[in-house]
Amino acid sequence: MKFLLITTLSILSLATCLHAKQSPLKKNDRIVFLGDSITAAGARPGGYITLSAEAIAKAYPDLNIELIGAGIGGHKVANCQQRLDKDVLQKKPTIVFIYIGINDVWHWTHPRVVARGKKGTTPEDFESGLRDMIQKINDIGARVILCTPTVIGEKPDGTNPDDERLDQYSDISRKVATGNRLPASRFTQGLHHLPQRAQPQKRHRGHSNIRLCAHECRWQPTARQARSRGPAIACSTMSIIKLL
Repeated sequence: MKFLLITTLSILSLATCLHAKQSPLKKNDRIVFLGDSITAAGARPGGYITLSAEAIAKAYPDLNIELIGAGIGGHKVANCQQRLDKDVLQKKPTIVFIYIGINDVWHWTHPRVVARGKKGTTPEDFESGLRDMIQKINDIGARVILCTPTVIGEKPDGTNPDDERLDQYSDISRKVATGNRLPASRFTQGLHHLPQRAQPQKRHRGHSNIRLCAHECRWQPTARQARSRGPAIACSTMSIIKLL
C-alpha cells in the first residue's frame, strides 16, 4: 500500500482542485492532462490518470467523462507550448491539467543534459510559457488547473540539491494561478508532508528501503500494485465523489 501513496495523493489533489470553487463535472466532459514523463506514466495501466478514469466510469457511467493523457518524457514548458494545439486544443477539452516544471528545473543540473550543452528553462520563460498556454486554453472555453512541480529527490527537509529552485518555480506556478484565478494543486507540499513512515529511511550504503519515485522525480511504477489495486481504485472513487 505504501507504493500507492503517490497515486492516491495525486488523485486526491486532482479532486480537490476540481471541487474548489468550480462547478461539478458535467456530462461529456473531456479532461486532458498536459505534462512530461510523470503524466505519460500516469496514462499507463495503473497510473493515476488511468485509475481516475476507471473510478469515474464505474461511479458515474452516465456522465461519459473522458480522460486523455498528453505527457511526453523530458518535456519542458517550451515543448508543451509547441505541441499545445495538436495534443490539447484539437482534442476539444473542457478541462486541462497543466503539470509541468520538473525538467524546466532539473535540466539546469542533470549531468547528461548539461553534457549535451542543453539547459533548463529560465524563470521568466517558465512564467511566460504558462501564461501563454493558459490564455490559449481559456480562449477555447476550457478550464485550466495548474499543478506545481513535484520533487527531485525524496529528502523531506529541503536538502535535495534542486529543492531551492523547485520552490522558486512552484512559487511561479502559484503566482500565475492566482493571477488568472485558477485552482492550483500543490503537489510538492503534499509529497513533503507524507507520513514519516512513507519517507525514505536510511539503511546500509545509503540506500532507502522505501522508494516513492524512480529516477529521482518520476513516481515509482507499482510492480506490487496488483495485490493492492482494489484499495487504490476505492481511494480514487472516494476522491472523485467529492467532485459532484
